Amino acid sequence: MRTRSSLASAFVLIAIGAWFLSVELFPQVKTFAYGRETWPLPIIGIGVLLVSIGLITWVPGLFIPAAIVSGIGGLLYWQNATGNWESWAYAWALIPGFVGVGMLLSGLLGRERRTVTAAGWMIFISIVLFAIFGSFLGGLGLFSQYWPVLVILLGVMLLAKGLFRWR
Repeated sequence: MRTRSSLASAFVLIAIGAWFLSVELFPQVKTFAYGRETWPLPIIGIGVLLVSIGLITWVPGLFIPAAIVSGIGGLLYWQNATGNWESWAYAWALIPGFVGVGMLLSGLLGRERRTVTAAGWMIFISIVLFAIFGSFLGGLGLFSQYWPVLVILLGVMLLAKGLFRWR
């Protein structure tokens, strides 16, 4: 395990050093990295770096923070590109879904069935919350009429889960 940790540390230092060297040496990279349109990309890059460390050290739990950081970076990139900053009023509901994606990847790599099941619930609940708040706040357009279907579906799923556990 110590060798993997050393490899991960070396990889992180090399990647960070290479990034900052390219920013210093190439004006195009500096413009890209610190530009008005692309500033969220380093946030996504940190998430990718966390995934890489998790794979090198075989610590699947690192996929959870990697998914959160990458997901928020992707959301910021989309909001920056579209100028739709008002969507933060309901887009926060996606963060539990990002946690669920990280749990799903971690559970699949760690072969933990309960983690995968919990991840599915996190993702589903996040989608329901996103749909509800997005429709209330006018961010989902035509879909805003049908959000109660997701609430009904969530209720049916919880009912089925309760009945199957009861037996």
